[in-house]
Amino acid sequence: MSDSNAPEHLETKHERNREQRIEGIKRWVEYIRSEPTETWGPQQNAVVNDQLDAAQSVQMSASHRQRVRDVAAEILDANDSSEDDSE
Repeated sequence: MSDSNAPEHLETKHERNREQRIEGIKRWVEYIRSEPTETWGPQQNAVVNDQLDAAQSVQMSASHRQRVRDVAAEILDANDSSEDDSE
């Protein structure tokens, strides 16, 4: 017997994960605004370098790359909207 709600549950999970990632990014932005560059700069460099190493060691499909680009664009759009609202 198949679960006809499985795609809906998966979409809900993806949306929740996306929201959690965006909240994490917002917390990071708050942190870097409140701390000097000398504090968070090396931390950010370490994270970025680790992510680059991980990405280079994995073969990504074209559809996955496009999904990453789409999520990045959504984040930028959300950021632009929040900046417009705060003015």
